[in-house]
Amino acid sequence: MKTSCFPRRFPKSLLAVLSIALCHPCAADARQKPNILIIVADDMGFSDAGCYGSEIQTPNLDKLAADGLRFTQFYNTARCWSSRASILTGYYAQSVRRDAITGFDSEGGGNGNRQKWATLLPHYLKPLGYHSYHSGKWHLDGSGSAGGFEHSYISGGGNGYFDPSGTIEDDVKLSATKDKENYYSTIAIADHAVKYLKKHAANYPDKPFFQYLAFHSPHFPLHALPEDIAIYKDRYVAGWDALREERLAKLSKAGIVDCPLSRLEPDTVPGWNLPETALQKRIGPEEVGHAVPWNTLTSGQKKFQAAKMAVHAAMVHRMDIEIGRVLEQIRSIGGFENTIVFFVSDNGASAEQIIRGLGEDPSAPIGSEKSYLGMGPGWSSASNTPFRLHKSWNHEGGIATPLIVSWPAGITTHNELRTDPGHLIDIVPTILEITGGKQPSAVPPCRD
Repeated sequence: MKTSCFPRRFPKSLLAVLSIALCHPCAADARQKPNILIIVADDMGFSDAGCYGSEIQTPNLDKLAADGLRFTQFYNTARCWSSRASILTGYYAQSVRRDAITGFDSEGGGNGNRQKWATLLPHYLKPLGYHSYHSGKWHLDGSGSAGGFEHSYISGGGNGYFDPSGTIEDDVKLSATKDKENYYSTIAIADHAVKYLKKHAANYPDKPFFQYLAFHSPHFPLHALPEDIAIYKDRYVAGWDALREERLAKLSKAGIVDCPLSRLEPDTVPGWNLPETALQKRIGPEEVGHAVPWNTLTSGQKKFQAAKMAVHAAMVHRMDIEIGRVLEQIRSIGGFENTIVFFVSDNGASAEQIIRGLGEDPSAPIGSEKSYLGMGPGWSSASNTPFRLHKSWNHEGGIATPLIVSWPAGITTHNELRTDPGHLIDIVPTILEITGGKQPSAVPPCRD
């Protein structure tokens, strides 16, 4: 069976696009090399951050953007596992067996195993003196340690944000009852990143670090802390049509987009979603399975749907708070000025409406542990403003990601937009060019 062999060369570097200061010692010794922080959101829409047109409070992301750069045409792979493979290998997922080509490649996909040559970024960085740490979602083949991370906290997430079941730290499965009473995965992921950064400062004060910070948020289920939900309680009563117009106006004013608003497409939903009749049977008549005009909903549906979007906003809001804690830890050790920060989403917002984990209790408050809801195609369309469709589609709504890049010591311009097209595969070669790392000259043979 043939396997895919593209690209024929290692992907491009974004160095010229980033406007890197020429005086920065890219190939200097390890003490001068920049720290690296890659932050990945899960199922976050193109317009969900404040600096990309959102009403959601994301002051930490907004500050990174104000001090750095925002990309307007940066792309992911529209799916979770394939994007993570691209982020950490620098190759298209099909090249490293982490996505399949229908009728061509039987070895790739969400359960595919990378070839031996398809190493992750920590393996490139270790010879340069870097110490690498991972905290959060994994969704790759192999373990964190096999991927080159000295410490790896792989959060579970199968049962939602309040359940630590399935969590693995340094290849050891943790007890599901440990700290369950106060557990919320977004906070736990940041906690472990902070822990590893503190250990790094204590043990390797003169060495650079690579921190891979991969949140589950705001992937379904809609789970958030009550105090965060309260902030957005009545924000979305006007509905997704009004929100899309509001966000488009902000995006256009900022110069991020120059296009009309895409139309809603009520007949296009993920084929694996529960049918709307089944959703209403399990959840209630207020659930909506299609991106229909807001004014066609009943008053009960409008109230229920507005409450769901308040939880989604709270999830993004909390993720930003936890990003701020990690950034503050880096500042506290005096490393922020020379830290390159990349923020991306693995795909667009999700129209998926699937009930997994512990199931859905219709009597439970929306956003609580016993609730298991998805935002649905109406709000997904709003999160992906102004683009068409959703996660898993190769339309802009599925593949367009915000990209924020900050590096105070190395980027000479601030609060600017970059319209050059780019892809997740460009992150690794950019980092290697900045750090003086060795890049492969060509893709190895398809077979091991």
